[in-house]
Amino acid sequence: MRIKLLPVLLSLSSLAMAQSKHERLQLANEMEKSLQTELLNKWYPQCVDSLFGGFISTYTYDFKPIGEQDKFIVTQARHTWTTAKAFERYPSDTYYLRCSENGFRFLRDVMWDKTNGGFYNLITREGKDKSNPQSPKEAYGNAFAIYALAAYYKASKDTGALALARKAFLWLEEHSHDPGYKGYFQHLEMDGTPVKRTASIPPTSDLGYKDQNSSIHLLEAFTELYSVWKDPLLRERLQEMLFLIRDKIVTPKGYMMLFFKRDWTPISFRDSTKEFILQHKNLNHVSFGHDVEIAYLMLEASHVLGLKNDTRTLSVAKRLIDHSLQNGWDNELGGFYDEGYYFKDSSKITIIKDSKNWWAQAEGLNTLLLMADKFPDDKMRYYDHFKKQWSYIQTYIIDHTYGDWYEEGLDKEPQRKTALKGHIWKATYHQSRALLNCIERLRGENAL
Repeated sequence: MRIKLLPVLLSLSSLAMAQSKHERLQLANEMEKSLQTELLNKWYPQCVDSLFGGFISTYTYDFKPIGEQDKFIVTQARHTWTTAKAFERYPSDTYYLRCSENGFRFLRDVMWDKTNGGFYNLITREGKDKSNPQSPKEAYGNAFAIYALAAYYKASKDTGALALARKAFLWLEEHSHDPGYKGYFQHLEMDGTPVKRTASIPPTSDLGYKDQNSSIHLLEAFTELYSVWKDPLLRERLQEMLFLIRDKIVTPKGYMMLFFKRDWTPISFRDSTKEFILQHKNLNHVSFGHDVEIAYLMLEASHVLGLKNDTRTLSVAKRLIDHSLQNGWDNELGGFYDEGYYFKDSSKITIIKDSKNWWAQAEGLNTLLLMADKFPDDKMRYYDHFKKQWSYIQTYIIDHTYGDWYEEGLDKEPQRKTALKGHIWKATYHQSRALLNCIERLRGENAL
């Protein structure tokens, strides 16, 4: 009887594999259509500032430019990166490359400080410095500039872009890198001197602290740069950031601490009252979006470094996504909540902000599919969560009328339907990267 059943079982197995492949290709097609018609084509080349260079970033819900159009280094870099990657995907659409070239020239000619080095943090549309005098430059912003320049160089082979990326990396090495405790100082004076935290700084301010957010994006930037520039010092810093994040910033429970003293002692208020904790929650909470994002970024860094059989990084990445699914995932509709906290009187996490921002949903989509392919038989059912996440995004995040993604899921924040579609903190990078990565992975084109 068993012998007779074997061909039937093999046939059913082959059918299941064919159905799975068909489903994956169908999902890839859906995502590619959304990427092209509901995202890239809405922004580019519309947002290119033909008058002053760079990109216009502030738009109403129905994509009408509005406001003063200040230019933030992070937004300018993200648009430059996104269009470089779009050109790689769609090389026949050369306007993507021209958009990215516009971004590169703006970074080089306007946002780079030719006197002190480093990139200005914020300028007016016309190019006048408007940075916060307490911290006019930041490692975070310079990281995104490096990220964009490396991507543009890869797409264009313009050696000027690689030269500026190297220059920015070495500027951070000289001014921001901490040779004693490793990692980088986030807040910098105009000349690159790290800002020191003093007693006069308000306790709710992050000024002068090291932090996970700049650290994970330095990792991301160095990964992109190392893919096109195999410099020994860059490799050392990339590996340093990977191990620092993996082994110090990620907790044993499977989430990242947010802010740190110079020696990487975490800033925590867990032993304080609930009222005090909530007053200082910007410095100390569980950010599910960052946790699912860094799971991907660590694996990407390990891959680019060529670390063979890096089970340690894979295990920590899995712990991060498992913790987020178990504690910050909406089992009913899908989507990751914004913030949670482990109060001292409870062994379970409390959701302290149940909105679902767009970038966390994008990063979750990307990482869930990655983990589904790394652990296809895991009890966490990553692929099922991935499909539910895409359904959630299509239903509550993507604006199918005017394009792009709402800033928050409409299930929790319905008023966001008419909120700004773009601003200096919201461009196309998270959602474009997630869709590009998922399309490639679903079609078997991604080696990570």
